Amino acid sequence: MSSPNPRLIRHCRECGTAVVYRIPDDMDSRERAVCPSCGTIHYENPLNVVGTVPVWQDKVLLCRRNIEPRYGKWTLPAGFMELDESTAEGAARETVEEAGAQFEIGPLFSLLNVVRVGQVHLFYRATLTSTTFDPGPETIEAQLFSRDEIPWDDLAFRTVRQTLEWYFEDRERGHYELHTGDIA
Repeated sequence: MSSPNPRLIRHCRECGTAVVYRIPDDMDSRERAVCPSCGTIHYENPLNVVGTVPVWQDKVLLCRRNIEPRYGKWTLPAGFMELDESTAEGAARETVEEAGAQFEIGPLFSLLNVVRVGQVHLFYRATLTSTTFDPGPETIEAQLFSRDEIPWDDLAFRTVRQTLEWYFEDRERGHYELHTGDIA
């Protein structure tokens, strides 16, 4: 039996035996990668993408991507969360790695489910404490943009566009809230 998931686990991480996809027991309702030798069940779970909406006065910091996917497009500083860090710690790390920014991290601002690619994107508000940036190797350049200057047609990801739209709407209202949604 094969899984429709394109990220198939092929071998057991415990013993190296080729796995089979099946419903493991009566307690589960999903097909899983199961090792026929040692019985280990391997779960395929969504990846967390964490980042910030870094702000200086009326401008937002964006990074131009130096990597695929979406090379050359603009994004908020963000990336995959690592083990042994909280979502806020990961967002802060990614902001330093991608933009070389100095900032104070604020509250969680948006959470977007991107089910078709197995990801959850979480963005925190952040207040920049300097306008000096030192982008890392994944970033061509880091630049501040006012709402009217943002290269809306050159944004890398729909989650970034949605988060920016929510941010500017909230700023205009003078009240920030936690936003959640799904990207189809």
